[in-house]
Amino acid sequence: MKTLYPAESRGKGDYGWLKTRYSFSFGNYYNPERLGFGALQVINDDRVEAGTGFDFHSHDNMEIITIPLSGALLHKDTMGNSKTVSTGEVQVMSAGSGVTHSEWNASSSEAVELLQIWVATSVRDVAPHYDQMGLDENMNNTWQNIVSPYPGNGGLWIHQNAWFSRGRFDAGSKGNYTLKNPNHGVYLFVIQGQVSVGGQVLHARDAMEITGEDHIELIPQTASDILLIEVPL
Repeated sequence: MKTLYPAESRGKGDYGWLKTRYSFSFGNYYNPERLGFGALQVINDDRVEAGTGFDFHSHDNMEIITIPLSGALLHKDTMGNSKTVSTGEVQVMSAGSGVTHSEWNASSSEAVELLQIWVATSVRDVAPHYDQMGLDENMNNTWQNIVSPYPGNGGLWIHQNAWFSRGRFDAGSKGNYTLKNPNHGVYLFVIQGQVSVGGQVLHARDAMEITGEDHIELIPQTASDILLIEVPL
């Protein structure tokens, strides 16, 4: 089963310093038909203006993945981290038993655009952890694993049986993906480009939920940048 969600069907938030699009219910946006996809709880497509950001706030028992799409984000937390996360990197903050952090645009002149994604944890109240990594610049026409349940698996790790893959594909190539677990679901998010999946065409910022399939074939119509998230349902 494939369900297409056009970019314009997402919720909207405009707070002046922050403009965001919500894939699932979040904050002041509530849609009873968009309450997450299995363990995947949040995908916020944020634009944070220069010199602004999220002041110190707390999380617990949530796996938080941040992917800058342009610009850089300055992260500070009560684990002692003070890091800049830039375009071409991915960050994991596993909140565990509790952590307080801030996220500010690292630039005083340009906006930062990012995806922030929350995944429900499979274990509660563990020690929080933080990590970040750079993307492979040579991931053309292939998937790069960026998040998995296992430390040392080529990506960052979280406390959930979820896999995040990112790929950049040329027009006419194929982005085949075989699920790690056939009982899982896949959430596709097109960052840029245009891609065909099962005869349906997704454009930039469109998403698709896929269930009941153990193999997925994507055919990019243009050069495309795609995020694929496999999660327990």
